[in-house]
Amino acid sequence: FQGGYFPEHVKAMTSLRWLKLNRTGLCYLPEELAALQKLEHLSVSHNSLTTLHGELSGLPCLRAIVARANSLKNSGVPDDIFQLDDLSVLDLSYNQLTECPRELENAKNMLVLNLGHNSIDSIPNQLFINLTDLLYLDLSDNKLESLPPQMRRLVHLQTLILNNNPLLHAQLRQLPAMTALQTLHLRNTQRTQSNLPTSLEGLVNLADVDLSCNDLSRVPECLYTLGSLRRLNLSSNEITELSLCIDQWTQLETLNLSRNQLTSLPSAICKLTKLKKMYLNSNKLDFDGIPSGIGKLTNLEEFMAANNNLELIPESLCRCSKLRKLVLNKNRLVTLPEAIHFLTDVEVLDVRENPNLVMPPKPADRSSEWYNIDFSLQNQLRLAGASPATVAAAAAGSSTKDPLARKMRLRRRKDSAQDDQAKQVLKGMSDVAQEKNKKIEESGEAKAPDLKTRRWDQGLEKPQLDYSEFFSEDVGQLPGVCVWQIENFVPTLVDEAFHGKFYEADCYIVLKTFLDENGSLSWEIYYWIGQEATLDKKACSAIHAVNLRNYLGAECRSIREEMGDESEEFLQVFDNDISYIEGGTASGFFTVEDTQYVTRYSWGQGLGPCVGQAVPHVPPRLSLPRLYRVYGKKNVKLEPVALKGTSLDPRFVFLLDHGLELLVWRGSQATLSSTTKARLFAEKINKNERKGKAEITLLTQGQETPEFWEVLGGQPEEIRPCVPDDFQPHKPKLYKVGLGLGYLELPQINYKLSVEHKKRLKADLMPEMRLLQSLLDTKSVYILDCWSDVFIWIGRKSSRLVRAAALKLSQELCTMLHRPKHAMVTRNLEGTECQVFKSKFKNWDDVLRVDYTRNAETVLQDGGLAGKVRKDAEKKDQMKADLTALFLPRQPPMPLSEAEQLMEEWNEDLDGMEGFVLEGKKFTRLPEEEFGHFHTHDCYVFLCRYWVPVEYEEDEEKKKKGEGKGEEEGEEEEEEKQPEEDSQCIVYFWQGREASNMGWLTFTFSLQKKFESHFRGKLEVVRMTQQQENPKFLSHFKRRFVIHRGKRKDRVSTPQPSLYHIRTNGGALCTRCIQINTDAALLNSEFCFILKVPFESTDNQGIVYTWVGRAADPDEAKLAEDIMNHMFDDSYSKQVINEGEEPENFFWVGIGGQKPYDEDADYMKHSRLFRCSNEKGYFSVSEKCSDFCQDDLADDDIMLLDNGREVYMWVGTQTSQVEIKLSLKACQVYIQHMRSKDPTHPRKLRLVRKGNEPWPFTRCFHAWSVFRKPPT
Repeated sequence: FQGGYFPEHVKAMTSLRWLKLNRTGLCYLPEELAALQKLEHLSVSHNSLTTLHGELSGLPCLRAIVARANSLKNSGVPDDIFQLDDLSVLDLSYNQLTECPRELENAKNMLVLNLGHNSIDSIPNQLFINLTDLLYLDLSDNKLESLPPQMRRLVHLQTLILNNNPLLHAQLRQLPAMTALQTLHLRNTQRTQSNLPTSLEGLVNLADVDLSCNDLSRVPECLYTLGSLRRLNLSSNEITELSLCIDQWTQLETLNLSRNQLTSLPSAICKLTKLKKMYLNSNKLDFDGIPSGIGKLTNLEEFMAANNNLELIPESLCRCSKLRKLVLNKNRLVTLPEAIHFLTDVEVLDVRENPNLVMPPKPADRSSEWYNIDFSLQNQLRLAGASPATVAAAAAGSSTKDPLARKMRLRRRKDSAQDDQAKQVLKGMSDVAQEKNKKIEESGEAKAPDLKTRRWDQGLEKPQLDYSEFFSEDVGQLPGVCVWQIENFVPTLVDEAFHGKFYEADCYIVLKTFLDENGSLSWEIYYWIGQEATLDKKACSAIHAVNLRNYLGAECRSIREEMGDESEEFLQVFDNDISYIEGGTASGFFTVEDTQYVTRYSWGQGLGPCVGQAVPHVPPRLSLPRLYRVYGKKNVKLEPVALKGTSLDPRFVFLLDHGLELLVWRGSQATLSSTTKARLFAEKINKNERKGKAEITLLTQGQETPEFWEVLGGQPEEIRPCVPDDFQPHKPKLYKVGLGLGYLELPQINYKLSVEHKKRLKADLMPEMRLLQSLLDTKSVYILDCWSDVFIWIGRKSSRLVRAAALKLSQELCTMLHRPKHAMVTRNLEGTECQVFKSKFKNWDDVLRVDYTRNAETVLQDGGLAGKVRKDAEKKDQMKADLTALFLPRQPPMPLSEAEQLMEEWNEDLDGMEGFVLEGKKFTRLPEEEFGHFHTHDCYVFLCRYWVPVEYEEDEEKKKKGEGKGEEEGEEEEEEKQPEEDSQCIVYFWQGREASNMGWLTFTFSLQKKFESHFRGKLEVVRMTQQQENPKFLSHFKRRFVIHRGKRKDRVSTPQPSLYHIRTNGGALCTRCIQINTDAALLNSEFCFILKVPFESTDNQGIVYTWVGRAADPDEAKLAEDIMNHMFDDSYSKQVINEGEEPENFFWVGIGGQKPYDEDADYMKHSRLFRCSNEKGYFSVSEKCSDFCQDDLADDDIMLLDNGREVYMWVGTQTSQVEIKLSLKACQVYIQHMRSKDPTHPRKLRLVRKGNEPWPFTRCFHAWSVFRKPPT
């Protein structure tokens, strides 16, 4: 309202009682306040007021004036406002007052006085002579050096705040006289032992004391007498020890002793059983300083002991089961008790800056279920199809409980018991029982007591139904009247203010609870039927009345009452004061009607703003589309603008909502990200509000359709930037509609405060982000004012009168302030909110919440109807997991004879092979002598033609005729009709690890089209990447498959030594010779290597060694020599050397020096690679073939590598937390299975993150190198 824009409509609200004008830019009090003669509460905080002079003294009913955080001086506070008879609340804090306002002592009815955060240096003595009824007094953050002695007259004072005042010489002798005091804050008031009262025994109600930031060397003796103390703050003092008298604080809940000199805590602190929060930061505590009995504080929720000398914490601290926050950072912790893992409610565990800390191992989970998946070995074996004997053996092997040992342990505990008193009690009880049995035996058979016979109706078994969804737990437990209204088949509780008011088209249930003659609860249950009520309401009222009787266990009948024919007993429930109201809620049955997509209604003069859903008796004048400007980087937001072409801005994206047509207009300077977000927003509107029937059209500037300009009223001459560069959207204001005692309430909710939310927000949440969905209560109605949009949100359990009041208030609110002509009011029902309304909130959540951390047992324990529904849903849609691959045997390697036979068959079918390599931007023919040589930066294409025999079916009659002819004739005919062989062409595209995708695109648009034109219908294209080749393709090179680093054209100009590793993975078909780093540490005694050492001489280009390990396979040694001869011509000197016979001059010098290397490769016999993923819609584990490589490690999944000794859990950078947790369970199941299957090779679990792989992990992969970047 800065600049005199205060709405004049306020003057007409003569019955207004509560007015809040905070943060509205007021510089003076508006004149319209003079007409509000019934105003009781006025709040003008956080403005720019310099004076309160005006019409305040003319408001006879004014009770509260809140003017904090302004620029008021003493001259700006009028004296006549203190003559108001009802003035009881005055808040002038955070202003510029230098003394108490004059005539303040005349406000004799003052209850709350706040003068904090000013510059007042003294308090007049006569001030507290008349203000004896004060309940709250705040004089903090002033310049007071003393207090008037008349303060002892404040016998009713409950809260006294004197923080941050230089009260060095104030002895506070007035305190013992304030017997009603509950809160006393003396923070930073220069308190010492000498300027505090000696005793405060009379303050029996004092519960909150703050003496922080003072000069106390010990706890004042006067505090030990406060038995009702609940909160004590003694932080930032010089306290060195605590007295044993602290056990007098039996009601204490919060204790703050931070920033003192404490070295230990007394054992008496363990008697404070109600303590919830304990703060001990920045002291000198060590392990002995915390008593071992601290576990007795069973209600402790927060324990903070940061910046101390703690090396350990007592294990008893972990017995505080309600602990939610445990802060131990900046200590000397070595470890923590193992019981720390059993604190299931802990939300914050801070152990930072403890360099020597080692977390204790987590105990084995009691339950084998995780994310509702049973990860027990027995269950997974059963799902994998194992035999019952195997499952039983696994169950027997996993049993860790020994019942015999438990019996022996209990027996030893019994023998070693030292509690003589317990023994005496047990002996006495057994003696009494023996005497009783003896008397019974002497007197004969004991007479059975007479049992009272049960009535026939008591013997009937009642159905076990759950009514908690309809009726709360406290229903019928206190005398009184409860009324429910039937709405949508369900009873809805009616507020007490509406008792006795019945709608003619509704049905109600009435419960009267009273005490009978014996003092026990009794009930009367009625169900009232309206004259115009529908059949569903009549039936539901009768049904739920019986349900209510069963829920209470009442023996009374449910009595039917009809409108206009009520009984005298029913009328007495409401003191014969009932009234009928015309109308009622809609029927619960569905009605079929045509869907109307109303985007906006305009209004005329005198009608007021309309609502998105038309209000009865106020029909809309005109239905119009609506135009929104889209803005926001992270969260897309929509700002309504005028429906005309000049509203368009080339820097933004606009959304035109035209019912079943949604048009997204993109300006010439708008970003692609904004366009995409606007399109997604339109998709949400179409899906949630238009049921997928709307058509979404994307328009760009300059390509608009005539229909688009027709909706906007014509095309403008030029589209210019019209949005200011410093544009800031209006901050939404949230109001809650309520019914007071005879009047309406519309308080504004300050959603910056976390206390307004149902759930407590995180501390790092910014204030502007706190307009959250959790603010909206289903029992209430809210109005969200966004300046150009006014939304009404109606909770499903809200009362009908509040809904009607909200509709009326929203219309008044819309016309009261200066708004644009396109402003509108929209009605939103809970659960069916429009997308524009949802966009105003931070992270509006429409996702069904599912607690995946609960196991199946806790879900099945839920009783009632909801539990049954969950059980049925769980049976239909159980969390599926497939771990079968973990229990399958390892794939055996292919024998050499079988591999050679398969290689021979495939090569016999090969008719010809042509090779091509990408050079520049085209493929050139590859020389035959380079077949089998590949480079990591290049792309190759091989065209292979295969002979495929064509089979013909011969006619049986022709066969018989052929048999009757002579041999020569038959042979001639057979030669003529012999089936010819057909050909098939396969194109293999090979791409190196370092090559870009440009080679594949070049092949697709050039060479592939030529091949397809030559071999129509007979061409097959197979794309492969390095070390992931087709076995048939590998067979054509007869195990001479060499992969060089770099590019083909750079191979000749590389004078550096190069090392090649020959390795076979899973069979001879998968044999490769790959160049690796020239490092002696990569050698292995079970493999063969080729080392090329180049010379600078022209006669001899260098020397080539074939290094054969002492444990290498002889066939591989021959293959290595053959590959060496194939790779290098006679210009190189070639030599085969065995391990241990290496020459020093060229071999070790060329390889970079002698280093230790592995002498075995047992991992080749055990290595297996598994992939854990959720890509199938459920968690599954699949095994890679034995010929796996580094590129098989998927960055968005979990990989399990078993090398026979360790099971490595490899985590990619894009892996979800759910996959990590489920994969960890799968690892544990696999290790448990291998422990029973292969006990000679126990496995250990290791965690590996991408980029930090250790050598035992990388050596399982042939030619491990750096991870390749995604190809471009």
